[in-house]
Amino acid sequence: MKFTFTFLWLCFLAFYPGIAQQPLSGDLIIFHAGSLSVPMKEISAAFKEIYPGVNIMMESAGSVECARKITDLNKPCDIMASADYKVIDNMLIPKYSSWNIKFVSNEMCIVYTEKSRYAGQINEKNWYDLLLKKDVAYGRADPNSDPCGYRSVMTMQLAEKHYNKPGLTNLLTAKDQNYMRPKEVDLIALLETQSVDFIFLYKSVAIQHNLKYLILPAEINLKETEYADLYKTAVVPINGKEPGQKALMKGEPMIYGVAMITNAPNKTAALAYIQFMLSKEQGIKILEKNGQPSVIPQQNPNYDKLPAELKQFTTR
Repeated sequence: MKFTFTFLWLCFLAFYPGIAQQPLSGDLIIFHAGSLSVPMKEISAAFKEIYPGVNIMMESAGSVECARKITDLNKPCDIMASADYKVIDNMLIPKYSSWNIKFVSNEMCIVYTEKSRYAGQINEKNWYDLLLKKDVAYGRADPNSDPCGYRSVMTMQLAEKHYNKPGLTNLLTAKDQNYMRPKEVDLIALLETQSVDFIFLYKSVAIQHNLKYLILPAEINLKETEYADLYKTAVVPINGKEPGQKALMKGEPMIYGVAMITNAPNKTAALAYIQFMLSKEQGIKILEKNGQPSVIPQQNPNYDKLPAELKQFTTR
């Protein structure tokens, strides 16, 4: 087994020689979306098998909150991986990072357990009626902290049109506000303790935690590129860069982004990690196993600013 792993790694290096130019060590600080927690742990464990001298320090939070740790709190960071590439584009580029690589996708679902009220009845046609029942509680992420939060509201807005239910968004957002949480994975605890019956959540997180989930129509699940124009009609205001400012988030097919911070304390390790993370036979394989399909390669407006080793994962 050890020989096989060594052989495969040598083959990998033959295709990606830049990753092994020099030994790596020191701390590597990664801020990442909560929905990436499971695959990032697996990717980091695999990376450390090759580079045991690197001390990987990961912080999980809502993607907007991750960005604010960099922009507002000036916390040191090498890599940020966001559940919405636009968070990096809007909040970090160009001052805090020069580029952003799109790498995986996801979709919105209604997630529950077998103990949830009406678990045996929920379906594509009645889920919103069930969430509005007085004896049902549901949770969602905070739109000001987490892309899953504003995507949940976008799903409601699109559902209002799809099912021809005027006022549905207002009814849903007014209900159960005490069950909003800073990031989507915080909602799992509410679900597992039966504090809530349903949550708006990414399909990948449901898969990773062995939870039941309802697949939503393509017109509202923010997954399919063919509905990109329809998704754009969903718009959610969130807190902007400055106090009192608002930023408008427009719906689009879900795409995650990853960037290296310009003043990264450990640029060498950060570059190697991102290269490992985006490689088809390493990080991407782990991400896809965890329900997050690759979208590599995507067109990159900052292609010329990318390190040479990373251009293979994008297009001009």
